[in-house]
Amino acid sequence: MPPTQPNRQYILALDQGTTSSRAILFDRQGRQQASAQREFRQHFPQPGWVEHDPMDLWRTQLAVARQALRRGGVGPGEVAAIGITNQRETTLAWDRTTGRPVHPAIVWQDRRTTGICDRLRRDGAAAMIQEKTGLIIDAYFSATKLQWMLKQVPEARSLARAGKLAFGTVDSWLLWHLTGGRRHLTDVSNAARTMLFNIHRLEWDEELLRLFGIPRSVLPEVVPTAGELAETSVLGGAIPVGGVAGDQQAALFGQACFRPGMAKNTYGTGCFLVLNTGAKPMTSRNRLLTTIAWKIGDRVEYALEGSVFIAGAVVQWLRDGLGLIRRAADIEALAASVPDNGGVFLVPAFSGLGAPHWDSHARGLVSGLTRGATAAHLARAALEGIAFQVRDVVAAMEADTGLRLKELRVDGGACANNLLMQTQADLLGRTVVRPQFIETTAQGAALLAGLAVGLWPARDAIAAQWQVDRTFAPALQPSARRRMLAGWELARRRACEPVSR
Repeated sequence: MPPTQPNRQYILALDQGTTSSRAILFDRQGRQQASAQREFRQHFPQPGWVEHDPMDLWRTQLAVARQALRRGGVGPGEVAAIGITNQRETTLAWDRTTGRPVHPAIVWQDRRTTGICDRLRRDGAAAMIQEKTGLIIDAYFSATKLQWMLKQVPEARSLARAGKLAFGTVDSWLLWHLTGGRRHLTDVSNAARTMLFNIHRLEWDEELLRLFGIPRSVLPEVVPTAGELAETSVLGGAIPVGGVAGDQQAALFGQACFRPGMAKNTYGTGCFLVLNTGAKPMTSRNRLLTTIAWKIGDRVEYALEGSVFIAGAVVQWLRDGLGLIRRAADIEALAASVPDNGGVFLVPAFSGLGAPHWDSHARGLVSGLTRGATAAHLARAALEGIAFQVRDVVAAMEADTGLRLKELRVDGGACANNLLMQTQADLLGRTVVRPQFIETTAQGAALLAGLAVGLWPARDAIAAQWQVDRTFAPALQPSARRRMLAGWELARRRACEPVSR
């Protein structure tokens, strides 16, 4: 990697998430120097549909980037590189000539293409898709979203026929604007989440493009996760873009999970458990995803991932939908005011269930309610519902690999909840380790970019900066754990029972 210029001592991380855009300025010790964050509006035009205004994503991301630099008192000439991390699978399409979106962004949580996925499974496409992409057929991924746009949006079809339509995940959209429309790029970690990318051959797969009816001309160029990827001048001076990674791969890097067998779980809107499996992809027998962790230089590393669709979003529902709490942080005190869940279980299948169940038709369920149940029991059941889902993924991951996790590194906003982390350790029977800096998604993007421009010489230097804040050891008796898991499994099965639709 080239040495950085002496006056360029900072990395700017752009973290474009599901509910907000954030920018964090890091110094060469990996410490946060300044940050800014803005929420943007969520759109729910129909039940099961989730959309964003693409221009909201760009405007808020640009605004917080400028604000973070101002707050840090740092000019563009002092920034060695920009690292980008983003919500994955969210699908955008725009006019190459004007840069204007042809439709709202279809968010990763959106379920409108569940019927398309059902037909693909009935047609016997599941094995071929998993072999090429490492993914399970689900509306979660980008391919069916783009297919839906091409069928349902006349402008998208006509632009595609004329070779003027651009498709991208959020990283592509940001890079397009950062470069003034000069570069249409995505990195391998984001490409691997589209259900169109062959993770073995590292290229867009022609058979998959034919299956989904997607023209090759709409797709971005695929680049490494770290390197000299692009250059932007929108912040007042030329700055290289040195790193791009999907949010969960960025968090895995930020948690310094560089060796096979190391795992992290991010507690955000959803939960995403990722295990580094090294230089060879490992096919899951337990309905987990095989994905690309990153490509640095010529070396590609892979991971197993279990995606939980609803985690922190259930706390937002208790706040906004039921009014049980005023602030999301209030849930810990409310849940801790009772010693247990009182027999109440909450399955937060608001968008179906992800790994390892992959039931698009599952719906949220609360079971075990009695006259003695209180708001506190419901709050505790909500936190436990997050931890139970993660436990299901860990069990599948250990069955796939034959490994027993020694520890689970955690990050994301909800990992600040000590009760949730202790509950997670209790239900796993494993140690949970929280780092001092929990926004490891943005930190991972910064570290990738800094590695690309020589701000850090090697991964060992990055790993040395990672520090523990608190360790949570399991304290629940095995018999109590078994009772809780049995109650959860009963509730989960009920949430998956077919109902009239």
